[in-house]
Amino acid sequence: MLYVESWAPEYGAPIEHDPSLAPSESVIDPTVERTDWRPITPESSVADGVEAVCFVDGVRRVDARLTLDEPEGPIPGLCGSLGVGATHWDRNVPRATFGDIMIERLAVIGSGRVVDVPPVGNLKYEAVSVAGTDPAELVRHFHNRMRKAEAVLSSRLAAEGHLVIADGPINELKPQSVIGYIKTHRVNYLGPEETVAVRDLLAGDRTPMFLMDGHIYARYSWYLKLADIPGGHTWSGVVRCEVPASLGIEQAAIYADIAAVLLPQTAPPLHADPRAPQNLVPIGALERELRRNLGDPGLVYRALRESIGQSTNGAA
Repeated sequence: MLYVESWAPEYGAPIEHDPSLAPSESVIDPTVERTDWRPITPESSVADGVEAVCFVDGVRRVDARLTLDEPEGPIPGLCGSLGVGATHWDRNVPRATFGDIMIERLAVIGSGRVVDVPPVGNLKYEAVSVAGTDPAELVRHFHNRMRKAEAVLSSRLAAEGHLVIADGPINELKPQSVIGYIKTHRVNYLGPEETVAVRDLLAGDRTPMFLMDGHIYARYSWYLKLADIPGGHTWSGVVRCEVPASLGIEQAAIYADIAAVLLPQTAPPLHADPRAPQNLVPIGALERELRRNLGDPGLVYRALRESIGQSTNGAA
């Protein structure tokens, strides 16, 4: 059967068909929680003691592409801005506020070169370098910087006693109250028998947990359904979550149940967000706030051109 995805086309799709949900090469053990793979419906009371939840996310933007003109040939670079922060959900009030917002700006140059970009008004770009000259390597370095900042913030908030929902896979393997939230499915981690359980999920249900990569990078993961999508396919409204295996199976199961209870409460209706229901309301609002803090992209681009142009002409 053919379906039209609920996500707006400009955001891709919740299921990426490259490589067509090919089976994962990760080491997977689907028996760590139970061998009977049926949907689990946690009791709502499992989340009663959770008073503070923090949703952590980051955004990044390439402000301008650069070229360092050298005798040996042009060297690529970029100026980019990134923002990381959290939405704090106080369930006792209840209310949510933004906090811990951090903005960084980088000037990334290839071939191991470090080039200072002149100040752009009150914006200062940190000069960093990568070894290669592939433009994709520049973007990867930029993206990894954002992911590292997200991980640092998530760990700090967890240490302060918050339950953290971190947008994207987890980066820290130490035992902490951080749940990785993955809304796009690029790989199928389950065998045919376990995949049937995803088909039977209803809103608020989760699958049993499975162990991923049982050696160095060990995580417990599970799928949960945020909402029942009218006319949707098997994976509509389904996300994957993960926690470090160092938590132990019992604590991981508690977090899995809490996520199944709380996350559907924060899922937007289909008309409210172009990536509904997977782009949770606290995460979508945080993304907008972070982009606002990055500044207007057109103004930043023009200011960069003017500032770098004046510096180049002055040096000439």
